[in-house]
Amino acid sequence: MAEPVSVEIFIIGNEILNGEIQDTNTHWLCREITLLGGLVVRGTVLGDDLDIVAEALQAALTRGTRVIVTAGGLGPTADDLTLAAVAKGAGVPLRLHEQARQMIRQSYDDLHARGILEIGGLTPAREKMAWLPQGARTLVNPVGTAPGVLLQVGETTIISLPGVPPELKGIFASSMQPFLLETFEGGLSALHTLTVCCNDESLLEPVLSRVVPAHPGVYIKSLATRPGEMAELDIFVTATGSDQVAVQSLIDAALKDLKAGITTLGFAHRDKPLPNE
Repeated sequence: MAEPVSVEIFIIGNEILNGEIQDTNTHWLCREITLLGGLVVRGTVLGDDLDIVAEALQAALTRGTRVIVTAGGLGPTADDLTLAAVAKGAGVPLRLHEQARQMIRQSYDDLHARGILEIGGLTPAREKMAWLPQGARTLVNPVGTAPGVLLQVGETTIISLPGVPPELKGIFASSMQPFLLETFEGGLSALHTLTVCCNDESLLEPVLSRVVPAHPGVYIKSLATRPGEMAELDIFVTATGSDQVAVQSLIDAALKDLKAGITTLGFAHRDKPLPNE
């Protein structure tokens, strides 16, 4: 079975670190990427500091991560430094990207025509969003004004998305799709939740410590709760790959082993459907 595509996510913005805004983008991206069969290996929150972001990106490139996704810092204000940091981390200069410039102009013109903004067109602050790392290409933003940006650096692809969740999701669901289909071609994942009638994770440890290493192709994680808080706890079982039958076979084998061990301990259990089932 082919190795899953490794992904790192960088959420950028002082407003996240100081608690003004709650980060929901990491959770959403992790879920979507996992469903595609990708493997998120890191999720990091960084402030609006060019050098810190550039160093983090350089480290991810050195690790050989296949896909790096950044969210936030693409706007028109002085603290929106993500693209400059991507350029520095990748070792390339920033260049005024004419296609991005036209896209941004059109977005502001449309907003002005609809009566949402007082003025359309470009200003120096708006044009700032069109300065992209050399060699980058744009990703159409169907919701907002800042285009997404895709930069290939060796075997790694860096994708920079706006931090506003509807814009991030809009790009992911539209102009990012060709890249996603090519990169995660045939990728898929299977997720299963097993609910156990036990409120003490430590009592399941003998089973988990045996089953987890016996199924290295499967991610098995129990969700702990405070003692006495709930009468049950969930065990999540996840596998990724490119073949549905093979992935499901991994899940089934791990579940069979888990259920047998849990039954031996005397705890009842049941399969828990996914939220959309």
